[in-house]
Amino acid sequence: MGLARSAEIGKATSVAVRTREIYRSANGDRWLLARDPDSARVFVRHEPNLPSGGQVADIEIGAFLIATGNGPEKQELLRLIGTLI
Repeated sequence: MGLARSAEIGKATSVAVRTREIYRSANGDRWLLARDPDSARVFVRHEPNLPSGGQVADIEIGAFLIATGNGPEKQELLRLIGTLI
């Protein structure tokens, strides 16, 4: 987290996406609040468990919050946002 990496010597460095876990389900799925320091983009990253395909998905925060359902991952993100005020 937060480590710089360089594709080639002499090229500009890129900083890795920073994440904070917001929820981990009993089956191993993870939801993380993520920020790309290069673009300042903030989003939710869903890392499903391997048996369910394991394909990571980056979801815009607005889309994540308005999606149908009120699962524990959404509740936890709302709780985290509430700690900021």
